Amino acid sequence: MKKTPTGTPVGVDDPYDHAELCDHLTGEGTCRYAFEHPQHDREFAMARREEEFACPVVSDESDDDWTWADCPHFRATATDRECARCGLEEKRMAHDSTDRPLLEEHHLSYASEDRETSHEITVYLCRWCHAKVHNSWARVTDDASPDPEAIAALEERRGREMDEFGFQTASERFEDGDRRQDG
Repeated sequence: MKKTPTGTPVGVDDPYDHAELCDHLTGEGTCRYAFEHPQHDREFAMARREEEFACPVVSDESDDDWTWADCPHFRATATDRECARCGLEEKRMAHDSTDRPLLEEHHLSYASEDRETSHEITVYLCRWCHAKVHNSWARVTDDASPDPEAIAALEERRGREMDEFGFQTASERFEDGDRRQDG
């Protein structure tokens, strides 16, 4: 299993198995990175420009049989807001910045010995699964159910959200003698 630089497991053997599409890939199959940041890697940008910025991984016209691992600028960040391990959904409270998020970004890829940097490959894990993956041999792909504490935290947030949806008239809010006295 892959490990962080400090030696804790990341929960997968191959991070690329969990990467869907590159964040730089456009809907037309072109490489946004080469187009928007040619100054960062001129050789890469020139090669992409010669092929009309076509991504060599998804392009049918490319002569190279690239994989995401071959691309020097590959990055895959999860966009779904649920735990990749247990399926717990994120529930953020819009007006309460003190609540800790239920989901955390979990990095699957770290710098390797032969490379200065590594591809950024991330998924979302709930706080409870994140701890299990880093503190044990738990895997991201385990068939897991949400932790009881995670369900309780989610339900508590749903309850607060439902309370906000409720409507009270001013007379109901001030019914217990809290009414303003005019006059």
